[in-house]
Amino acid sequence: QVQLVESGGGSVQSGGSLRLSCVASGFTHRAWYMGWFRQAPGLEREGVAAIDSDGTTSYADFAKGRFTISKDNTKDTLYLQMNNVEYGDTAMYYCAADVAGYWNEGRSRLLESEYTYWGQGTQVTVSS
Repeated sequence: QVQLVESGGGSVQSGGSLRLSCVASGFTHRAWYMGWFRQAPGLEREGVAAIDSDGTTSYADFAKGRFTISKDNTKDTLYLQMNNVEYGDTAMYYCAADVAGYWNEGRSRLLESEYTYWGQGTQVTVSS
C-alpha cells in the first residue's frame, strides 16, 4: 500500500554536498512521521534524522550541524540535505515512515523498531 522511493544518491567527494529525496505514495489522511536511516557494509542500520508529525526534528550526533531533514507535505516528499560529507557517511540510505498516534507519541523516531514502511535505499559513496 505505502511505497517509498529514494533518489539523489551517488558519488561525492569529501567536503561536498548531496541532497536525497524520498517520494511517498499511498499515505492516508493521517499524521505521519518519517526518517532517514543508513547502513554501511558490516555495520548495523542506524538512524540519521527524523521529522515527526508536528514538524519536530531529531538528529543523530554525527548528523548535527551537517545534515538537515525537511518535508514537503504538498508533495509527500522527504529530503535530506547532506553538507560537508565525510568518508564515514558512505552507506545505503533508507527512507522510512509510519503513522503517528497516541500509542507512539513521545517516543524516539530514530529507532528502526518505530517504523513499518521502508524504501529500497539509495547509495551514497564519499571519496576521500
